[in-house]
Amino acid sequence: MDIRSNVLRQLKSRREGFSLEQPFYIDEDYFQLDMEMIYYRDWLFIGHDCELPKPGAYFTVQIGSYPVVIVRGRDNVIRAFHNSCRHRGSRVCTKEHGSSVRLVCPYHQWTYDLEGKLAFARHMGDDFDKTGFNLKPVHCEIVAGYVFICLANTAPDFQPVRDKIEPYVAPHRISESKVAFQSTIIEKGNWKLVWENNRECYHCAANHPELCRTYPEAPSVTGTDGGADDPEIAGHWARCEAAGLPSKFQISPDGQFRTARMPLIEDAESYTMSGKSAVKRPLSDDISISHIGTMLLFHYPTTWNHLLGDHAISFRVLPLSANETAVTTKWLVHKDAVEGVDYNLEELTHVWTETNDQDRRIVEENAFGIHSPAYEPGPYSSLHEGGVMQFLEWYSNFMVNRLQGDQAKISAVA
Repeated sequence: MDIRSNVLRQLKSRREGFSLEQPFYIDEDYFQLDMEMIYYRDWLFIGHDCELPKPGAYFTVQIGSYPVVIVRGRDNVIRAFHNSCRHRGSRVCTKEHGSSVRLVCPYHQWTYDLEGKLAFARHMGDDFDKTGFNLKPVHCEIVAGYVFICLANTAPDFQPVRDKIEPYVAPHRISESKVAFQSTIIEKGNWKLVWENNRECYHCAANHPELCRTYPEAPSVTGTDGGADDPEIAGHWARCEAAGLPSKFQISPDGQFRTARMPLIEDAESYTMSGKSAVKRPLSDDISISHIGTMLLFHYPTTWNHLLGDHAISFRVLPLSANETAVTTKWLVHKDAVEGVDYNLEELTHVWTETNDQDRRIVEENAFGIHSPAYEPGPYSSLHEGGVMQFLEWYSNFMVNRLQGDQAKISAVA
């Protein structure tokens, strides 16, 4: 039986409410199928438009086998290209971030303009036609300061993502922010384990003392029922929406992305040890009230986010192998906020730096145990791990749909 047939059979017969079978977490062939079916075919969060403040600014990213460069053109439009020279395939941009009036391949100096057109190719002869050798484009969409790309030849419709996300994120004015700090950690575990750990707070009290000073462990916050029956959450939504901030729990029909604005514990305003704001300069001039909690944005398979009154934090998940995942965290503050005056970097980043490292250890221990020949799928807590079950439902439905040639009907999720 080939790998696709085997995966399809296992997913269609999987036991609901239980973790996946061992190969889904450790096998390289299963991992490559994840990449082909999901990461190479769907929309991926990749960064923020504020990271490209002027024409010529670019950043690069590696997604599996694909190097990609994202650049702001002279017309101020942000575009993405395969970061592979059309001459002999060398990477054109080798730095993680940079700025240039043109994109020049360091190998033989083939030169592209900021819109990806081949402008110069020396010693190629008088009959060489440059027009057939522009950088290959990658689908790119910007929504409320978030940059998404899609590697597929034909990208899925992005409009449903835009319609759901934009009203919730736009008030935070991410396009007018800046990255105060970023970090990338390598977690020695499968990307699905990273997501499973993120989608529940069953583990928080015992593992995240810093985060639990401000972030509630309640299943109504981390789960998939939205929390509308919780009086505190419902009251928080009513207060924020009266101030013009969309807040109620919303989820896409297929369960891939969702938004909700959740209160923090008691009088907390931000993710700090004191619960007080980490940044004196508010993130957005459009938000007129305090204590807005955290606007949670999830989009499988690449990002979860916390948008607060004083700053925002974005997380990007990129698989490296069956047993390694890169998690990049960015702390965003208002573009005019001054380090040492408006914020202290250690105070701003402390809670999530500690939490990320704790989650790294959790994921790695989880992965270590799953490698045991004695491992078998175990049951999730219906009270605390509804978010994990929903993630696996999305993953299973998504994979079955793709493996069956996009003919399978995706069931609705809570």
